[in-house]
Amino acid sequence: MKILGLESSAKSASAALTEDGKILARSFQNSGLTHSRTLLPMAEAMLKNCDLSMDDIDAVAVAAGPGSFTGLRIGVSAAKGLSWAREIPCIGISTLEAMAQNLAHLNNTLIICAMDARRSQIYNAFFLAEGGGVLRRLCDDRAIALSDAAEDLKAISYPKIVVGDGALLCYNYLSEAGINCTLAPQHLQMQDAVGVCLCAEKAAKEDKLTSSADLQPVYLRLSQAERERLQKEKISK
Repeated sequence: MKILGLESSAKSASAALTEDGKILARSFQNSGLTHSRTLLPMAEAMLKNCDLSMDDIDAVAVAAGPGSFTGLRIGVSAAKGLSWAREIPCIGISTLEAMAQNLAHLNNTLIICAMDARRSQIYNAFFLAEGGGVLRRLCDDRAIALSDAAEDLKAISYPKIVVGDGALLCYNYLSEAGINCTLAPQHLQMQDAVGVCLCAEKAAKEDKLTSSADLQPVYLRLSQAERERLQKEKISK
C-alpha cells in the first residue's frame, strides 16, 4: 500500500511517501515560506522524482491536528484536493502521535510530545516507547498548561525525552521545575510527514479510512479570533 503523507501543523512543512512500512521518499522544508506555497509543490516534485503519480497512491494521510489553525487548514485542504478527484481514501492522523514516531526506536522511555500553543500552554500527549518501534499512548491529545503537564510527569518514573516544535519551551520549563528530561536531537525534534505515513499504515490496517469529504482538522481549542468574538458577545450581554 502506497501512502502519501502531508505535515503542515507548525512552522515546518514536509511530505513523504511510504509503501508497506518502507520509506520511499521524503521532502522537508523549514524556510519560513507559507505552507500554501510549499506543501503541494513539494509533494508533486517528490512523486515526479519517484516516477509516480497520484494514480499510484492508495491513500492520502495528513497531520490533522492539533497545531497551527492556518497550517492545519492548508494541510487538510491539500489532502482533500489530492484525494477527491480520484476518490482516494484519506487518513487523518494525530500530529502528536506522528511526531512520537521520531523516537519510536527507544526502549522504556516516556516521549513527551509538545507543540507551542501560546499563553504558557502546549498541545501535548505522552507515549511510552516499549522497544521494537512499539508506542503505547498514555493520554489523549490535549491543550494543557505547562504547570499541569509538569504535575502529571512527577508520578512517572521512566526516562523522559521531549519532542516537537515546542520541545525547547517544554524542556526548559520542566528542567526549572526539577523534572529530569532530555531534549530530542535536532534532526528528530520537528514534526515530519514520515511519522504521518507510518501512523497511517497502522490506521489503514485497522480500517480507519475516511473520504475526502469527511476529513476534518482537529483544533482542540477555539482560535484567538473566535475567543475574542465570544468574549465581546459575553460583555455586550
